Amino acid sequence: MTLEKHRAISPSQAVHDVIAPELPERVRWHRLLLLTAAAMGVTAVVTTLLIFIDPVQITGQNGWYKPLKFAISISVYSVSLSWLIGLLRRGRRAAEIAGTVSAIALLIEMVIIVGAAAVGTTSHFNVSTPLHVVMLTVMAVSPVVIWAMDLVVAIAVIVNPGTDHARNLTVRAATLVGLIGMGLGSLMVFPTAQQLDGGGVVGAHAVGVPDGGVGLPVLGWSTVGGDLRIPHFVGMHALQLLPMLLLALELVARHIPMLRDGVLRLRLMWIATIALSAVVVVLTWQAMIGQSIVARAGAILVAGCAMLLGTIIAIFASVQAARAVESRVSQDRLDDAIDDEQMVLDAADLLPSGRALRERDSC
Repeated sequence: MTLEKHRAISPSQAVHDVIAPELPERVRWHRLLLLTAAAMGVTAVVTTLLIFIDPVQITGQNGWYKPLKFAISISVYSVSLSWLIGLLRRGRRAAEIAGTVSAIALLIEMVIIVGAAAVGTTSHFNVSTPLHVVMLTVMAVSPVVIWAMDLVVAIAVIVNPGTDHARNLTVRAATLVGLIGMGLGSLMVFPTAQQLDGGGVVGAHAVGVPDGGVGLPVLGWSTVGGDLRIPHFVGMHALQLLPMLLLALELVARHIPMLRDGVLRLRLMWIATIALSAVVVVLTWQAMIGQSIVARAGAILVAGCAMLLGTIIAIFASVQAARAVESRVSQDRLDDAIDDEQMVLDAADLLPSGRALRERDSC
């Protein structure tokens, strides 16, 4: 005789039993963005070779470093945006158009950057000739167009919720923080006090020091003053950082049962989103006051330590809460097993053979 369980599963057990979601079986990638990414991959290889072949110097650095950095950044960005658009069901047509416009704008921007490097001049902030003014105008309009198109994709992502809450949060947060990071690039187009009198340059990425000074290898970020490229870069690439973190959690969840808890994954992604947003804010603040990324001090140092400590405490609290749920679930299952065993014994007592066996054992 088979006995059925009648005890309902507790909410905590239901949450705990959510396993790490499977990766989407099929994503309809945006093709032009993928082609853009592939083209940028080829450009990255070529510009890497040119760094060793062509010794041209622009603002104190080999002129081909900038096209290399932009090629890598655009390639990664294009793949991410293509993937996001591929996840959409509603509003997909508008998002596809936005992706196409973004790809074209990115390609135009990259042609100008590579062309400027080829002739040994700067592609940004240069107004020394009418041609450079036209190029700067295009370079100024292009990010605005890309930002507007990303906003269209962001809206489409928001109105396309999935079944996994952690994934919903991740794609929405990545898109919105990425929009903010991209918008921070506008801080670099305003002329400095020294540029108001002319000189052929309008705008700068360094704060407190001239552009082209001592910087980090390859990246070129200033090590003697503030640099607005840093928060721009970190914020913009939230589009990759947050989804990659969630993907890592989902993969690790196959080996660490605790991470199969959907609530824990959601909490961890909230922590990551808040932490990354705070990092962008502090990096922007640091750049605006002219403080170097390698010389954190004063309020910036305090803020950075507070962010780190707060993130660690939040992660620890989330893990402890998940462990408490896991402990309760284990106890519930143990209680269920004991109850089931008792039900079997009670049912056996109803049978003549079971009663006789129980009476014999009691003698």
